[in-house]
Amino acid sequence: MFAQVQNPDHLEAQELDAYLAQGWFRMGQTIFTTNFIRFQQQIHSTIWLRILLDSYVADNTQVKLFKRNSEFRISFKLAEITEEKEKLYSIYKQTVSFPASDSLQFLLLDKRNNSEQPATKTGSIFTTYEVNVHDGDRLIACGFFDLGAVSAEGITSFYDPEYKKHSLGKYLIYLKIKFCKELGMQYFYPGYFVPGNPHFDYKLSIGNEVLQFLQLSTQTWEPIQTFLPENIPYDVMRVKLLQVHEMLSATGQYSKLLKYNFFDANFVQEMRDTGLLDFPILLFCGVIDNVEPILVYDVRDGMYHLLTCVPAWKPFEVNSDEEFYSDYFLMPVAEIYRCEEGEEIGNFLIKLKNEVMKEGKATDDH
Repeated sequence: MFAQVQNPDHLEAQELDAYLAQGWFRMGQTIFTTNFIRFQQQIHSTIWLRILLDSYVADNTQVKLFKRNSEFRISFKLAEITEEKEKLYSIYKQTVSFPASDSLQFLLLDKRNNSEQPATKTGSIFTTYEVNVHDGDRLIACGFFDLGAVSAEGITSFYDPEYKKHSLGKYLIYLKIKFCKELGMQYFYPGYFVPGNPHFDYKLSIGNEVLQFLQLSTQTWEPIQTFLPENIPYDVMRVKLLQVHEMLSATGQYSKLLKYNFFDANFVQEMRDTGLLDFPILLFCGVIDNVEPILVYDVRDGMYHLLTCVPAWKPFEVNSDEEFYSDYFLMPVAEIYRCEEGEEIGNFLIKLKNEVMKEGKATDDH
């Protein structure tokens, strides 16, 4: 599945390592993975990242930031959600352009725990640390990160907007990396970046020489320097389906390329593990013999899949954007055909439609 959420009651350090290595990440008290995300009615790929700490050396930006901020006091300890940190987070989130969690309680603990107690002592499945930056007695920045056995994941960083010129967001990430490297950790996972959305691009400049991305098609970690447009799964899917759409159009055959509104339905607890379709873009091929097959392209196996799907649920509301299909949550029930080449699947569809038309005409003649 392209999107999954799990709710483990307990998580060993080695288990967190394994999840992170497969492109999973923390969300509250769950752990999730996704390969696609929507921003303002546009679907993008999410590309998971990690830094090789064994080979990491401080870059020029880190050296400059550590020198610029040398007058501040730095401390690390087990995470504790306090009123002081909640207040700082509340101030910070008012200045950002992206949707932010309501509170640290919600972000880290799903609002389940008392804010006066350390996060690691209130039923959290994660071993969470915090780094604090003080200017005198004033807390000006804070960041949270989780530790596994040999891996760490950076969860969030926030700071006082009055200190913006000190680049405290990046500074906190560098502090986390330095701390984890000194602990002997092998990997630091900063989450994902989103090609086409510059908000996440700052992650590409930190530890770039030892930064890796998880290639979905092979499930291998590759140097970020080798990242190419053909490594963007959503774009590949779109191009592959568009090729077939244009081939069908050239022969007068109907097809319609649409984004699928419910590609991330597996995040909804009631819909998890129900076998719903989770591809972000679909080619509807028209009604053939009372069935409207749907074509998808899967970058994981490099193949087209022609599917029969049935409506599973009707949503409470539909997406008014005509580029999206949102009439129903769809569930695949059968695979009609699969192949690697767009020309082959295009010819198969054309032949199938022509045969059905001939059969219909023969029936009419009788």
